Amino acid sequence: MKRNRAFRAYEFLLLMVIGQMGMKHPSLAGMVAAISAQFTREALHKRFTPQAVAFMRLSLVFALKQKLSRAIPIDAKALRPFSRVVILDSSAWNVHPRLAAVLPGTGGDGSGATCKLQAFYEYRKGELSFVEMTPGLVPDNRYVDALPETLNKNDLALFDLGFFKLKALHRINEQGAFFLCRLLTKTGVHAPQTMEEIHLDKVLGKVEGHAYELNVVVGGPPHKEIPCRLICLRVSEQLANKRRRELKARCRRRRWGCSKKSLALCSWTLLITNASGRQLPARIALDLYMLRWQIELLFKQLKSILQIHHSNTGKESRLCCELYGKLIGAVLIHRIHAIINRPLWNRDRRELSMEKLYKRIQERAFTLLALMLSSIARAIGYLAKELRHIARHCLKCTQPSRPTTLELLDRTGQFDVEVLTMSALS
Repeated sequence: MKRNRAFRAYEFLLLMVIGQMGMKHPSLAGMVAAISAQFTREALHKRFTPQAVAFMRLSLVFALKQKLSRAIPIDAKALRPFSRVVILDSSAWNVHPRLAAVLPGTGGDGSGATCKLQAFYEYRKGELSFVEMTPGLVPDNRYVDALPETLNKNDLALFDLGFFKLKALHRINEQGAFFLCRLLTKTGVHAPQTMEEIHLDKVLGKVEGHAYELNVVVGGPPHKEIPCRLICLRVSEQLANKRRRELKARCRRRRWGCSKKSLALCSWTLLITNASGRQLPARIALDLYMLRWQIELLFKQLKSILQIHHSNTGKESRLCCELYGKLIGAVLIHRIHAIINRPLWNRDRRELSMEKLYKRIQERAFTLLALMLSSIARAIGYLAKELRHIARHCLKCTQPSRPTTLELLDRTGQFDVEVLTMSALS
């Protein structure tokens, strides 16, 4: 009897992970039919219980804990000063309106029920961690407080404006770790020695070049002052105008005032970091910051291939089981990608396409599921054989005119940055 119960739990786990992966539009009836199960769609529906949610959550935690401790990290010239490069981001999607009490959305223009996934990804080893699933109304910067605890000395953290928080930056700095993020324009910026406020709109208004760097101090009471390097990169007029239109629309929607300073700074990408110029030269700062898009590519595969944002259920237990199953699938595919991609780049300077790998594994999901239900040994043998074949057809195309972010980080910068000293400001 115990063996039969264990098999049912194992079968349920495979359906939620491999079964959903193999269907573009997962349904209970489709999964039951695909494995010729001896139970009905209704019987499967009844298995979505709080106990099943706890089982799936523990399975996800177990999958995340399986680290590649002896793995040699991705090697590129710009990454060598840092032990790890941790990318933090979130993605949100609407869920059934009946779940508004459990997963409330932001309301207004947003949905009444929204699920948000908070995740971080260690780029050099390709290790993916899903930290928390939260309601959509929880702001990202509330979560960033947990980031410093995950960092070690000489780690580099990358995140966008939604996670900007002075308290977190101070703690990262105290940990001996580094950050690279965009500056929130309303943040006070001061000269290092005099603590005189720097009016960036006026300073950058006099700049004729396309890139400048200056040493600044951000923060102040109740947070401690944080010495940083501010790297200012001019954007195209087309992008600047787009930013201004979006800023004005956002201010109208939220009934905020739109200052001339904010409009003027739309012409610049403002990056701050506590890393030295030797560790992180200004000429590669933007290329390094672009690594943040690697986690955006993950979210894209979660939505376009695993369909994590498509669920018609208003039942909390079923939604959680489906989400945990899809996340376990993403962790496994990402682990496979890391095992193949790291030595491929370090040896041959070639990269494995994440999107192609997701699609090729999805095409084989039901075959793999059937084998796993009958023989684990046969399933492992089949997967190992297929991965050798898949890897040859999932390589990224090399285009000298369109280098990848990793290729850019492995070569010298494209332009020099003039350092704007405090004496030049006076």
